[in-house]
Amino acid sequence: MRPATTIFFLFWLFLRTTSQESRVTLLFAGDAMQHLPQVQGARNEDGSFSYDSCFHWVKERISAADLAGINFETTLGEVPYAGYPLFSSPDAFAFSLKDTGFDIFFQANNHALDRGRKGLERTIDLLDSVGIKHTGTFGSEGARSLHYPLMVIKNGIRIAFLNYTYDTNGLIVQEPNQINVTDTNLIKQDIGRTQLYKPDIIIAQMHWGEEYRTTPSADQRRLADFLLRQGVRIVIGHHPHVVQPIVMEREGEEIRNVVYYSLGNFISNQQRLDTDGGMLAEIVIGRKDAASPVVIEKCNYSLVWVQRRMDNGKVRFTLIPSWKGHKPPMEEEDKQKMDTFVQRVERVIGHDL
Repeated sequence: MRPATTIFFLFWLFLRTTSQESRVTLLFAGDAMQHLPQVQGARNEDGSFSYDSCFHWVKERISAADLAGINFETTLGEVPYAGYPLFSSPDAFAFSLKDTGFDIFFQANNHALDRGRKGLERTIDLLDSVGIKHTGTFGSEGARSLHYPLMVIKNGIRIAFLNYTYDTNGLIVQEPNQINVTDTNLIKQDIGRTQLYKPDIIIAQMHWGEEYRTTPSADQRRLADFLLRQGVRIVIGHHPHVVQPIVMEREGEEIRNVVYYSLGNFISNQQRLDTDGGMLAEIVIGRKDAASPVVIEKCNYSLVWVQRRMDNGKVRFTLIPSWKGHKPPMEEEDKQKMDTFVQRVERVIGHDL
């Protein structure tokens, strides 16, 4: 190649790499739970399990996101399968969530130790075996050092994921296992280490707050402020099992940061007021070129509602989307229940803190 041609080629390559616009669509769901009626409803006559009908109507939207994450609030602890208070779910539940489009499972939650060391390690091994990214729990300190924070590069954007839980229901972590428990000194240390990886943006998934309360607690607000001061741009909350408000901070027209205090339930058998559904956080991040900082372009949400219906003596669970499009036939009673859920949640989301 002639010198002039080489210079032209390098200049063209420089322009191409520095002027390339990039964008990532993110989607986060709330608590993926498995109470015993759900396990029984998914069991086939041959003893296998199938969950595809649970997620059929939301799969297209979830799989369309560049990255989709979920709070995986159960363990894959083998038989006997069980629901509350010590969860253990069929492997098929995790496989179906993956098939629905979820790329990342956040595992630091109060049920991570429900089946002890064996359940924690088996859950990690199963997720690894099918290529599901995960974080929050680790087989050992060495594994945590190697794999935390969870770094994901998508469309040229470097995203760091953090994940912590307030507690593990009093169950003690057995060595050498590690679970990320909320501690501001630890979080500050982790964020300092995260910065060494030069992330374009840091996202924290927090298992926090008070169950069934639709407004964030004082502790949640203090912790959210702490995370934002440390450089976290997006905070996603779960654990209360109900939706809580979204708070955005802007600088002019630009979204500086956002806190989704609680996404509520993704799928469960909970039937208290406001627990029969949840929120999907839908966020777009991007930058104009490789030399520009990543910005939060959009923060949105959509709602899902859990339909429970009897079929051949079993309770069948189906996630119904709130957005326009194809939906399964619904009885008038179910339509009213879903409408009530959506109306109540819309008021919560718009509540001024």
